[in-house]
Amino acid sequence: MTREEFLRQLREGLSGLSGATRDEIVADYESHFDAAADAGRSEAEVAAALGDPRQLARELKLEAGIRNWHESRSPRTAWGAVLAFIGLGAIDILILLPLIFPVLGVVIGFYAAAIGLFIAGGGIMAIGPFTGFPGGGMTAVLVGLGCMAGAVALAALISLFAVWLVNALLRFGRLHYRVIKPALDPLM
Repeated sequence: MTREEFLRQLREGLSGLSGATRDEIVADYESHFDAAADAGRSEAEVAAALGDPRQLARELKLEAGIRNWHESRSPRTAWGAVLAFIGLGAIDILILLPLIFPVLGVVIGFYAAAIGLFIAGGGIMAIGPFTGFPGGGMTAVLVGLGCMAGAVALAALISLFAVWLVNALLRFGRLHYRVIKPALDPLM
């Protein structure tokens, strides 16, 4: 494979990253080729040593997703990092998908329950004092506030679990391409 073919495939594989990030990565690999040419190595040797540019691009996208996740923990960066992990193409993802989707469903269900509980607490607090709530109006206000506080606590706990889940997936992705994949390559 020539230098241009390698860099073209790498650039194509890095689609989805910002232009500046993609250019920085490609420039780094261009410098690998320049340094190897100065040392008298051929482009084919360098390309073979660097490996498959498409796989390399998937790994670099995962690293960029992890870096974005650590810089800004938001649902968008979490989703980007998880998609980069899935894009890694690990065969292990076929084992993890049946586990991930039900867990994702449970997390969404708990968020929906927290929203419902918060709305119900607000309704009890607002309407309870005027409807003859058992224990009186002040009890209705306190029960409503308790429901709303419980909903906030549930949402906070589920958010912590979701962050832990994203971190666990990303650690697994790093483990896969740093430890497991190189160990299995000689066997294949």
